Amino acid sequence: MEAAVITTGPLAETATVALAAQALGLTERAIRRKIEEGVWVEGRQYHRRGGTIWVDLKGVTQWVRQGV
Repeated sequence: MEAAVITTGPLAETATVALAAQALGLTERAIRRKIEEGVWVEGRQYHRRGGTIWVDLKGVTQWVRQGV
């Protein structure tokens, strides 16, 4: 299980899957499913660094607003 980490202060742009799940009101499984099924695009809604998946909260917000 990943540790919940904020990368920069209270308005972080990226978060681990665990923290993003809390912030977005989704389950970790739902986030991972969006990634596995290609609903979220690497480099837009998430990034992989050092074996950790980082959710791009700004990218997810744009995804929601665009209704993709």
